[in-house]
Amino acid sequence: MEIYKEFSFDSAHFLPNVPEEHKCRQLHGHTYTLRVYIKGTPDKEIGWIMDFKEIKNIISPVIDQLDHKLLNDIEGLENPTAENISVWLWNHIKSTLPALNRIELKETATTGVIYNGQ
Repeated sequence: MEIYKEFSFDSAHFLPNVPEEHKCRQLHGHTYTLRVYIKGTPDKEIGWIMDFKEIKNIISPVIDQLDHKLLNDIEGLENPTAENISVWLWNHIKSTLPALNRIELKETATTGVIYNGQ
């Protein structure tokens, strides 16, 4: 079974490796939506896989590193595509949330990345 919790954050970025004429080469921002998926078996006594508050306590400090920041200035995100942001998030979350199964990062309402560590 999987549970999920959703977060959002606002960040600016530019994509330095796209052609000069590409609009994403210019500084711009997004309201990102991050959904983290936790896989497990519900505890027989409590009835849940994990407390949603515990998930929030783990994820919020990671989100705080990105919220209202210029992503290009963050170590490891010098080329902050949605794909690279997803890998960065995974690497910063997985060590403290071993049951993490996948993440979904939406850059807009219609575009995003699903990443499971591979």
